[in-house]
Amino acid sequence: MKYKDYYAILGLERGASDEQIKKAYRRLARKYHPDVSKEAGAEEKFKEVAEAYQTLKDADKRAAYDQLGVQRPGEEIRPPPDWQQHWQPSGDDAFSAEGLDLSELFERLRSGRGRGGSAHASSMPGQDYEIAVPITIADAYNGTEIDLDLNMPEYDAQGQLRRVPHAFKARIPKGASDGQRLRVPGKGGKGFNGGRNGDLYLNISLRAHPLFRASGHDLYLDLPLAPWEAVLGTSVEVPTPGGPVRLKVPPATQAGRHLRLPRRGLPTPKGGQGDLFAVVLIVVPSVVSEPEAALYRQLQTASAFDPRAHFSEEGSHAH
Repeated sequence: MKYKDYYAILGLERGASDEQIKKAYRRLARKYHPDVSKEAGAEEKFKEVAEAYQTLKDADKRAAYDQLGVQRPGEEIRPPPDWQQHWQPSGDDAFSAEGLDLSELFERLRSGRGRGGSAHASSMPGQDYEIAVPITIADAYNGTEIDLDLNMPEYDAQGQLRRVPHAFKARIPKGASDGQRLRVPGKGGKGFNGGRNGDLYLNISLRAHPLFRASGHDLYLDLPLAPWEAVLGTSVEVPTPGGPVRLKVPPATQAGRHLRLPRRGLPTPKGGQGDLFAVVLIVVPSVVSEPEAALYRQLQTASAFDPRAHFSEEGSHAH
């Protein structure tokens, strides 16, 4: 039976507090979780961390482990005198059992939770998981329900990690925003031996939309205007997630101006609503007829407007 340094596995010194052990386990379990870790051998490392935690979190198992003393990891265990008599595993002599490893030894310790009591394995909470969930602007505006079909690692009755399919529905509420993290309680990994189930976290992202851009709960929309519409002003129909609305464009509207449509953006979690901003673009015709060109030439002759007047003003200050 080979020795394992459970403290070193958790990155702790001997004598670490129960709270330090718990924090180290949670940190390493998240780091090496097979669903999120990109590191080679993450699943084996995850099992090793869980094994160390199951022993060190239990007061009696930890006491028995500590009394083995500090030994070299990977070497055959040499228990101190009287260790077997004091911590006699149930059944046959543990040290003569073929193929028994250190974790099995501590699971078989007589009186699992106190000398004279009945033996039982420690409980362990299920793991929390995170998945990416892309949704549409319409989903964020109306709310939606998504079908999830996940293969989650969980512990079996022997405490071994295996992957089990889980299919269920999750509700995305109105007002979910890009980058939001939604918690689905109890839908993470299954707890071991009566431990609570973990939680599932949905990392929301908004899919690209052909018209709208989202910033929080506000939406932005490019609004193309013909030159005469920008000069004279007009009223145009503008699409919104809740349906088209009329927008008044005032005379002499400049390119880049943001025309605000209040409460036409995405819902907020508290019942409000963001705004929609129409960003003005001045669009010129790519093809003009001869009568149209004649009108432009007439305007050119009649107008005193100089869009580059500031060039000469700024240029004179440079000398």
